Amino acid sequence: MNELTVDELHLDYGTGAHANPILKGVSMHLQKGEVVALLGPSGSGKTTLLRAVAGLESARQGTIDIGTRRVYDGANRFEMPAEQRNLGLVFQSYALWPHKTVFDNVAYGLTLRRMPGGEIKTRVTEVLGQLGLAHLGERYPHQLSGGQQQRVAIARALVYNPPVILLDEPLSNLDAKLREEARAFLRELIVRLGLSALMVTHDQAEAMAISDRILLLNNGVIEQQGTPQAMYETPDTLFTAEFMGSNNRLPGTLVQRDGSNVILDVAGTRLQGTARGTRLADIAPLVRVEEVRISAGQVDNALPLPLVTCMYLGDRWECLFKSGDISVRAYSRHRLNDGMYWLQMPVEKLWVF
Repeated sequence: MNELTVDELHLDYGTGAHANPILKGVSMHLQKGEVVALLGPSGSGKTTLLRAVAGLESARQGTIDIGTRRVYDGANRFEMPAEQRNLGLVFQSYALWPHKTVFDNVAYGLTLRRMPGGEIKTRVTEVLGQLGLAHLGERYPHQLSGGQQQRVAIARALVYNPPVILLDEPLSNLDAKLREEARAFLRELIVRLGLSALMVTHDQAEAMAISDRILLLNNGVIEQQGTPQAMYETPDTLFTAEFMGSNNRLPGTLVQRDGSNVILDVAGTRLQGTARGTRLADIAPLVRVEEVRISAGQVDNALPLPLVTCMYLGDRWECLFKSGDISVRAYSRHRLNDGMYWLQMPVEKLWVF
């Protein structure tokens, strides 16, 4: 059974002639124990969708169901208040009360629900233990690290066992190293507790690491959805391919097509590639950076380009090759000497949209 179902949701900012459509008929579902990431660039509608589910934004049309409860019905003009939807919400800023201890921050929602003190203590102690915060209950937010503050915000969202937890860019306030650690912690926590979670992020690596399924939004509609692996390895559109990875875009013209097999002309060099989609509207050749193979000698299906520079990334070098309008990045285990190289593109990985 679905824990969350959204059907044909439309939402505008403004009214009448000045209405600006933000969500344009979005439909999605979230199953029990599943983590779904809402991914997309700024302005795509992902945070607006999360806020509409939470009851913090009012839609114009469509329905929202949490389990068997209908919490929004545009046709019947019914909208359940946010506080009655019983959803756990983790804000981007964490929104902790600075004058309350960790224990009191986590207990706040239960106190508002007039739960008996003994039960509040039991629940809060349990959830603090689950998140490794048991020894920090008497501290205040300013006495915690960023990662600890994030855990307190998650604990507050989990303490009353909501059917769905909503996460709005939960890792964006952390520095790069702590973000990687928190990403692993959050995924482990979600799996261990069997949570159903809907998470907003603009970071494709974060979405792939944490979620079971990704919904990629583009200008208020779902561009593509699927498992992280499917979204990365088999994108349906140019937008999906570009958003889901680090790519090289090549200038080229289509010479021949036979089904999914295509031949391109890239600055006088013939390359074989693979067509994605039934129509090649833009003729946009694209290859992931990690798929390019560097060779010192001539090889098949390759572009000859001079090396411009190499950048050290720790576990590998990122090398830039450039000539005229053509620029290609590729990874190497070792720093390369100046000179001309052949950059081989596997036929099945040189995509044309």
